[in-house]
Amino acid sequence: MPRKIGYWLSTALLALALLGSLTYLTGSEEVVSGFAKAGYPQHLRIVLGVAKPAAAVVLLLPGLPLLKEWAYAGVTFALVMATISAYSIGDPWYLPLVLLALLVVSYLTRPAGRRLLPSPDVTAPAPSPARSTPTAASSPPA
Repeated sequence: MPRKIGYWLSTALLALALLGSLTYLTGSEEVVSGFAKAGYPQHLRIVLGVAKPAAAVVLLLPGLPLLKEWAYAGVTFALVMATISAYSIGDPWYLPLVLLALLVVSYLTRPAGRRLLPSPDVTAPAPSPARSTPTAASSPPA
């Protein structure tokens, strides 16, 4: 039960933050100047304003395991780059790291139905290695 709570709490908070990226599409002076201060072109604002909320929706929807893997990867790249960018311009660089921590918790605690490949059963015995049978070429001469 704690694993399920950890998953949904981290995923919901992360999705809420990602949905906040819809503000990139407003073209408000604060958003435009923030991207300009970081030295980013304005078309990146549009791309991230669509991609981040789309990732949030994918992470919240049931199924779509391959798309979820892509969403986790894309958000990871975006948050790592946001950390580097914030640090380089003197903004609070720890904020993207908090979201990255939520992303890691979400990824590691997700249920089996939301994984691309089911996690291996730890309680199952490991398969025994196949025995090799001697061949005519490898057997000693009689």
